[in-house]
Amino acid sequence: MPVITLTSVKKSYFIKNIEYPILKGINLTVNKGEFVALMGPSGSGKSTLLNIIGGLDKSTEGKYIINEKLVSNLSSDELADIRNIYIGFIFQNFNLIPTLSTLDNVALPSFYSGDVNYKKAEELLSMVGLSDRLSNKPNELSGGQRQRVAIARSLINDPEFILADEPTGNLDSKTGEEIMKLIVSLKKDYGKTILMVTHDPHLAKLTDRIIYLKDGYITKKKNV
Repeated sequence: MPVITLTSVKKSYFIKNIEYPILKGINLTVNKGEFVALMGPSGSGKSTLLNIIGGLDKSTEGKYIINEKLVSNLSSDELADIRNIYIGFIFQNFNLIPTLSTLDNVALPSFYSGDVNYKKAEELLSMVGLSDRLSNKPNELSGGQRQRVAIARSLINDPEFILADEPTGNLDSKTGEEIMKLIVSLKKDYGKTILMVTHDPHLAKLTDRIIYLKDGYITKKKNV
């Protein structure tokens, strides 16, 4: 069953009435429970595509559907609701709020959904091995621990899918391997749908399918 469906999606930026096309007609389907890697050189359109899928940006043309719901024509406020309900984010730079505790950082998305769930936040932190770090601030954690907090946060609202943007990019190789095992377990053990941007072909081989972008086009789709 498709969770993400993009049809003829294009994105251009306009500067002084000059059009700069970034995405030039993307057709992509990601099915429920699938783990997909998105690869390509700098400037290929990966970040723009991820921002559109994450509801952080809107396409210039084309259709974007989540679970049979058309979202490409929604307002900014409606897109914010979609992000909170359907999507979990794992960023390269963690994007934790430095003044909040680990527990508060994980629980924060549930606050925006109207039902702060500290019990579930504790359970998720236990799942990622941080039950003894509930009151710590992000600057009191290692990079790997901060990414574990980010993974727990991505799950708090039980999203339809997770977007991971270079999730091991700021970590040493050993810690990166540990984080990737955890992300793979989200698919294997919890059935989560995951779309991950990466430059690392070794990480891409841990997924089910690799999508290659170049110059705003999908150039190849490869099953792993």
